[in-house]
Amino acid sequence: MFFKLQHTDSESSARAGTIKTEHGDIETPIFMPVGTIGTVKGVPFSYLHDPINAQIILSNTYHLYLRPGTDILQEAGGLHRFMNWNKPILTDSGGYQVYSLAQMRKIDPDGVKFQSHIDGSRHHFTPKNVIETQREIGADIIMAFDECPPYPCEKKYATDSMHLTHKWLDWCIDAMDETEPLYGYQQYLFPIVQGSVFKDLRQQSAEYIAGKECFGNAIGGLSVGEPHEMLYETTELVCGILPKEKPRYLMGVGTPVNLLECIGLGIDMFDCVMPTRNARNGMLFTSKGIINIRNKKWENDFSPIDELSTADTSNTHSKAYLRHLFISGEMLGPILASVHNLSFYLWLVGEARKQILENNFYRWKNQMVKVLSERL
Repeated sequence: MFFKLQHTDSESSARAGTIKTEHGDIETPIFMPVGTIGTVKGVPFSYLHDPINAQIILSNTYHLYLRPGTDILQEAGGLHRFMNWNKPILTDSGGYQVYSLAQMRKIDPDGVKFQSHIDGSRHHFTPKNVIETQREIGADIIMAFDECPPYPCEKKYATDSMHLTHKWLDWCIDAMDETEPLYGYQQYLFPIVQGSVFKDLRQQSAEYIAGKECFGNAIGGLSVGEPHEMLYETTELVCGILPKEKPRYLMGVGTPVNLLECIGLGIDMFDCVMPTRNARNGMLFTSKGIINIRNKKWENDFSPIDELSTADTSNTHSKAYLRHLFISGEMLGPILASVHNLSFYLWLVGEARKQILENNFYRWKNQMVKVLSERL
């Protein structure tokens, strides 16, 4: 059994479950730190284990394909061995990178032709070779190749993009059936629901994806500039269609409040660069609100960054010390801030799981969202 659903909150659609892979179990709801090129930026692997307690990380097909290249990864025995990470890995197919490189790519019915952002070299991604590349990378969970439409976009563009994503999904499934894992363990394909913010397209796409009966399902094309209300409306609509017995992954989301609201709508898996990107600029997420650690108000505050979400406050640096590192331009500052933010995100989804199992998620969530966006 790939996914076991253990409990659903009585007052919301929040779920607690377990995803089983050959590199370990993943307790949901879960947040996946983003390790785009085989590293979570600025975070030593020892910290990913403790205190962050990451159960799975995300890497990216586009970036790993370009550098170091799949020849190197195969010679190393796959990405797990290359980066010395023995827990699960999910790889995004590169569809979002194709979206973000709009000036350097051309979409055709067979795939996407693009120029490398590194050296300008030309490449062609197709559904088949993207699956083959992810086989060579060796992630436990791999994503179907899709096109992510921008926001806003015309409905015709969103419709054509959705149909293209569905056609590519069929080719991805064929490629999975025609190939075998290279490193002796199973790989699981997740298709991606698209359709921009158009409800009829999202419904059509969710029904199409659900009909493929893959191991899990993802929702893409959100968190690309649309209002939060549209994010939640679309997520609720799609979760009402995707099968309950399969994990649901909302790609690229988001803030702590986004996570809690979308857990309440039935999402099981998340990823986002926000905790590490914002940390490098001195923004810390805590159980009491958001801290800009550069502010002078923290200069002589010797309390831990967050007493609630940090299990062992004796090993936590003070706000004053972390501010000192940032003001001094010391590289340890962004590292410790990144570790803190990821620890907080993993604490948050872990606490959400606990509240779901205790059938108290809805009330707890409503209390938490009132404070998580407060500026301290």
